[in-house]
Amino acid sequence: MTAGMGRPQKRVLSALAVAASWSVVLAGAAQPAAAADVQSKQWYLSALQAEEMWKVTTGEGVKVAVIDTGVNAATPSLKGQVLKGLDATNAAGDEHDDYRGHGTNMAELIAGTGKEGGLQGLAPGAKIIPMRISDTEFQNENSVNANDAEDAIRAAADSDAKIINMSFASDYSSSQERDAVKYAQQKGKLFFAGVGNNAEEGNKEQYPASYPQVVGVAAADRKGKVSEFSTNGNTVDIAAPGSDIPRWCNNSFKSYCDGDGGTSAATAIASASAALVWSAHPDWTANQVLNVLFDTASRTWKKGDRSAYLGHGLIRPAMNILKGKGDPGDPDISPLTEERTGGSLASPAPSSTASAPASDQPAQNGKADKADETVAAGDSEAASGDGVPLGLIVGGIAGVAVLGGVVFAVVRRRGAA
Repeated sequence: MTAGMGRPQKRVLSALAVAASWSVVLAGAAQPAAAADVQSKQWYLSALQAEEMWKVTTGEGVKVAVIDTGVNAATPSLKGQVLKGLDATNAAGDEHDDYRGHGTNMAELIAGTGKEGGLQGLAPGAKIIPMRISDTEFQNENSVNANDAEDAIRAAADSDAKIINMSFASDYSSSQERDAVKYAQQKGKLFFAGVGNNAEEGNKEQYPASYPQVVGVAAADRKGKVSEFSTNGNTVDIAAPGSDIPRWCNNSFKSYCDGDGGTSAATAIASASAALVWSAHPDWTANQVLNVLFDTASRTWKKGDRSAYLGHGLIRPAMNILKGKGDPGDPDISPLTEERTGGSLASPAPSSTASAPASDQPAQNGKADKADETVAAGDSEAASGDGVPLGLIVGGIAGVAVLGGVVFAVVRRRGAA
């Protein structure tokens, strides 16, 4: 029997081709018209106030492990950005041979320099550690390591990476993968994974995003609305841009294609956001970085309550980088599990005052208990400079959302392959 056959097969969160055109409102300026240059299509960089954040930090000093289809270190945008990693597939090639183009795309969204017109990463000062694993098609065509995902997660946990990005998903869980995820948390890593693109195709929970120790990332469109394909439910922890994100067309790396990046791209952008915050606060733990991302996310409901579509809300690293907002909280308590990262239950403790101004601590209740657990109207961030009030179409209630001063919003999902 070929190695890997008979096991649950993984699947890349593939991008969906859509033809949607949305206007984006930028503090008094119109979004530039689409041009041939791919960077003009990276609408979310303005939404997230990337240029302003880069004056403070570009993510320098932070390494991100990208567990994916490999990362081509030779694209113009990634030259000098990619370190040695691991090929966990045991197939032909190594971690720098991207058999799909997907992993390279995620790496560029995180740490691309934008040279020669390539994709501009949100954290161009960060470095990438590639960890190659197999997707379903690759498994069908090659003899591969049956435990490649688990091996890659453990290798990432043992590496110098602070952040693990896994824009991969599977319908299936395994005890080995679950143990590897727990190990990564114990090693102090911040683990992001896409919740999936199957909202209209069964809306089934995906792994590793569904593990309690992993930050499940949903996708949002230009208006801040939940992308119609983005899987919803109790695995969603936060949302990031995922609609209309350009990508490499294939593994020939000759051109970029339009379409949706899906929760894959959203995960990469969330990882890059964390890299910026961690770079600005190098002494923080993974728990503190995540607490701040949750605390400063844009939402209209009460802090600590969870939307089945956007989790704690729309990610806004600029709120911390530019305004110093967000409570880092207890460095040793996970905001996902309410446990100390060593595994013990957390005892009540006052939140850290650290350097960031204190605000209400987001509830640390792990994954939501119910798919529709949310407060439709509540304490929104007040306005203008601190973020326009956010409204959502959650549980049938309509509204709009804002991310970093640019209108973002929520429509109900569309299935993804």
